[in-house]
Amino acid sequence: MSKSREDLEKKLSLLEQKAIAGDPKTAARLHDQGNLTARERVERLLDPESFVEEFMLAETQCRDFGMA
Repeated sequence: MSKSREDLEKKLSLLEQKAIAGDPKTAARLHDQGNLTARERVERLLDPESFVEEFMLAETQCRDFGMA
């Protein structure tokens, strides 16, 4: 069953929002320890609107990594 382009774009948008938001429990734990999340560190390091994240949802096809 094929999906329309609009359906796929909506799904991608939701995935991106979820990735950007991260896990609230993890963020809270980091904040309790006095640490920042990776995105918060990048925001503080760079000028506003100067960083463009590409391939946010990319995954590797390799599962081995030679760690047998």
